Amino acid sequence: MKISKHPILTGALILTVTGLSSRVIGFFYRIFLSRTIGAGGLGIYQLVFPIFALCLSACTGGIQSGISKLVAEGSKRNKSDSSVLISGILLSQVPAAICACALHFFSDPISTYILGEKACEPLLFIVACSLPLACLHSCFNGFYYGKNDTKIPAISQLLEQCARVFSVYLFYLVATNEDRSLTPDLAMWGSFCGEAVSCLFCLSSYKWQTFKFSLPLTKELFFFSAPLTGNRLVLNLFASAEAILLPRALVGYGFSSTNALEVFGIFSGMAFPVILLPTVFTGSLSVLLLPAIAKSNADADRKQLNASITKTVELCLILGLLCTLGFLLFGKMIGDLLFQNELCGSLIRSLGFLCPFLFFTGTLSSVLHGLNHTMYTFIWNVVSCGIRILALAVLVPVFGLHVYLWSLLLSQILMTCAYIVKIKKCAQ
Repeated sequence: MKISKHPILTGALILTVTGLSSRVIGFFYRIFLSRTIGAGGLGIYQLVFPIFALCLSACTGGIQSGISKLVAEGSKRNKSDSSVLISGILLSQVPAAICACALHFFSDPISTYILGEKACEPLLFIVACSLPLACLHSCFNGFYYGKNDTKIPAISQLLEQCARVFSVYLFYLVATNEDRSLTPDLAMWGSFCGEAVSCLFCLSSYKWQTFKFSLPLTKELFFFSAPLTGNRLVLNLFASAEAILLPRALVGYGFSSTNALEVFGIFSGMAFPVILLPTVFTGSLSVLLLPAIAKSNADADRKQLNASITKTVELCLILGLLCTLGFLLFGKMIGDLLFQNELCGSLIRSLGFLCPFLFFTGTLSSVLHGLNHTMYTFIWNVVSCGIRILALAVLVPVFGLHVYLWSLLLSQILMTCAYIVKIKKCAQ
């Protein structure tokens, strides 16, 4: 079987290589940021991303998938690809403009009362500038995925990461030359540059054609994407609340605001990205797994279905245990060597126990999606986030950060067990 003759396998391979490359670049970029803006600056930088993710999910959460679906069906249903893309862009840019204006005009109350950190205010203005570009980039990605063409999205992803790193490094050189330090807002301008470069690449790569605006097509895209957007918005709302509550819970435990931001920056900007680095492999497995499971389920091929699930569980277990062992043995060394931070090394060792369950929940959710149980995974994602938010709101202010780490582990274990029980019932 030649991979080149199978667009799904070819696309997954391209996304795996570019995803791994992007992760590696981003990993060393975080090391650079930790040494230039410090743990506190990294905490401020990380604190605005939940707001960005929340706005992005509200504007284009399900539109990318909707564009992919309608473009893929275009030849069968006589839909114009250009009309689908333009409809998606219009549907995403209107809420993007509203969210951008809200972030700009209400940056003061958002930073003060929601994020709890006044220093985030200038970063929110940059997020407002980046949001329409990110939505446009998402629409183009959906278009090319619908065409089974992953080259343009893959290249744009790499260009975005490279432009972000290169621009921030230039800002750093200029600041150093002027005897100034790199600041979180300059790092955020780097993210804006990355979005701008990726959008310019997508715009220049697209072969523009004449199109006719179709109101029925726009309505179809809206009604398909609305439930997906709602689901992702809820999940991002919970995830954003979790990220925002963590530094506040640490302040409640007795940390100063500065120390709480430093710990948050070390956790979310240093330690956790190290733990997530191996998930690029299980993410690629998920891309391949979903269509394979869906086909076996449609063909009622229980033997192949059970074989795919068994191999997935075995692979996740082996990879997860190896990663846990590696982080236990070398976590302290990673924190000291890469980030020159003792707390980072300690957190990497503690978070290493998450690895098998992170791999399980990522791949088993793809199995359940292939079996048409998307609502089941959505409910358990909400339950998982709820457990961690409850720990942050009630327990962390009393007992400290280690309770939150335990809640992370508990939520992942429960979600893994729930997925396995559901899959066993479906596979019988």
